[in-house]
Amino acid sequence: MKFSVLASGSTGNSIYVENEDHAFIVDAGLTGKKMEALFAQIDREVKQLSGILVTHEHSDHIKGVGVLARKYNIPIFANAKTWQAMDSLIGNVPLEQRFEWQMDEVKNFGTMDIQSFGVSHDAADPMFYTFHEDGRKLVVMTDTGYVSDRMKGMISAADAYVFESNHDVSMLQMGPYPWKIKRRILSDVGHVSNEDAAVAMSEVIAEKETQIYLAHLSKDNNMKDLARMSVSQTLQSCGIMPGEFLHLHDTDAEKSTPLVLV
Repeated sequence: MKFSVLASGSTGNSIYVENEDHAFIVDAGLTGKKMEALFAQIDREVKQLSGILVTHEHSDHIKGVGVLARKYNIPIFANAKTWQAMDSLIGNVPLEQRFEWQMDEVKNFGTMDIQSFGVSHDAADPMFYTFHEDGRKLVVMTDTGYVSDRMKGMISAADAYVFESNHDVSMLQMGPYPWKIKRRILSDVGHVSNEDAAVAMSEVIAEKETQIYLAHLSKDNNMKDLARMSVSQTLQSCGIMPGEFLHLHDTDAEKSTPLVLV
């Protein structure tokens, strides 16, 4: 199983996952043209996709969903409430390309098993996904206000994570956003901060080689170096030394990460 964070940030999000027989993206939050360019960066083609897995209906996650599905005849998977919320936003999608994926449901695609799980975010029914193959586990979770004990149970002991590290609290508090938006981001249905992300990581990772990709960084309230430093320092305060068995990686809003084996 291999994956690439095609794009991650305030302006659009998409994660690519493949094995020998299937290929998926979690969300398509950029235009169709940009998505095609991101695929080219990892030497893959959109037409190879077995499906688009939608997490929730916010535009930075679904902007390219309808366009790609129609152009390449790709199945779309989402839960019932998300389908209802995004239906008018993605344009007409033929019935034969519309599939429902319930919360906590496991779907099997050959040797790959994918399980959905719920998160705490201000959307209709947001959920993310864990990918399993040959005893290896990849977790994708980029939009949640906090990480509950139930979520920790779902994502524990993975070999790789695409994990939200959205904002630096001080930058957000001192920044130009209206207080209403700041309050929403800081709430239990907003986004996790660098420090809160690191605390959650410290409670779910196992003592084995683990790759963590810091994702969905706010363009206005975070920076790559700051996120990596804050997460690293908080992990160290929790008794975990990045670089020993845990490795932190950046993601980018415009550039795909290299395809890596889970």
